[in-house]
Amino acid sequence: MKKVFMDHASTTKVDDEVLDAMLPYFSKYFGNPSSIHLFGREAHDAVDLSRRKVADLLNAKEDEIIFTAGGTEADNIAIKGVAYKHKEKRGSKGPHIITSEIEHPAVLQTCKHLEEEGFEVTYVPVDEYGIVKLDELETALSENTFLITIMFANNEIGTIEPMEEIGKIAKENNILFHTDAVQAIGKTPIDVKKLHIDLLALSSHKMYGPKGVGALYVRKGVQLKPIVHGGGHEKGLRSSTLNVPGIIGLGKACELAKERMQKDMKYLRSLRDKLIKNVLQIEESYLNGHPEKRLVNNAHFRFVGVEGEAMLLAMDAKGIATSTGSACSSKKLQASHVLAAIGFDPEYAHGSIRLSIGRETTEEDVMYVCESLSEVVEKLRQMSPLWNR
Repeated sequence: MKKVFMDHASTTKVDDEVLDAMLPYFSKYFGNPSSIHLFGREAHDAVDLSRRKVADLLNAKEDEIIFTAGGTEADNIAIKGVAYKHKEKRGSKGPHIITSEIEHPAVLQTCKHLEEEGFEVTYVPVDEYGIVKLDELETALSENTFLITIMFANNEIGTIEPMEEIGKIAKENNILFHTDAVQAIGKTPIDVKKLHIDLLALSSHKMYGPKGVGALYVRKGVQLKPIVHGGGHEKGLRSSTLNVPGIIGLGKACELAKERMQKDMKYLRSLRDKLIKNVLQIEESYLNGHPEKRLVNNAHFRFVGVEGEAMLLAMDAKGIATSTGSACSSKKLQASHVLAAIGFDPEYAHGSIRLSIGRETTEEDVMYVCESLSEVVEKLRQMSPLWNR
């Protein structure tokens, strides 16, 4: 049976060059980077080199990069760290955060937790494509607003948000701007200075690096209160012995992403457009998210009269890995909060599927997926009470 992985938004295969870079740090250079002896210095120097590689990808400075266990931890350190530091300085007088309705759970659940602690949070709506409504974001601003947190690109529908405009709004109002860039990293150029980004979270395994490691960009001068306490690693912001092999892998993945960015974007966009064009030949099929302002590897569809979980299982039986939404929460049966936010009723939201391609995806893979999806949709509609044609 042919096997095709079309779920790169959930994770990616570790690149061979990344794996080769990591291997020596499991055995040959195994020192703890916090130790001052030779073994520790070898690990420390390698970590610093990786830090530079991550910074280079973002047009940041080396000392603005904090290593974490992944994107979720980076989001938590950023949002809670800013919130608690603000409360420490200003007291508890109505501290206010602005976010969007379609954020990843790592942001939404963190904001909901802060609401329980007395922080006020405004969840700004989005339009039918998933673009944050900037007029409503500006209306939500108050003298107590200290943080805007808006994702760079949506993990389900692939829509890229107007980051430069949001960054300008934040800067003009002296408000910190955090973004979850987990899906965008390596797939679109990111310049934290140009976009006025103060804090940015990224994850290694979304960009051909290993799982269990990520990073947080913290603009120099931004103060955070630590939420993980211990030995004071990473400037005291993330105590814990560093995952050296993982960090080496992340650094190499960032280096490769910078080298291959334009080539990768051109290749992925061509395959994505071919995928979209062919899938939309299926009767009553629609593209979710913005038709142009979207990630080069993301195609998210809905099909009238078909249930997403059934599509996923039927495609899996054909050797094709897909998703009905975020892999972090896709085992839940409730309709996607993202699709609800862009205006879909539950029955339409449940009829959606996400296809995300990667570097190793071929044109042959795309055509096999299109043919298989057409067969699956037709078969499921024959059994569907919602398909009365």
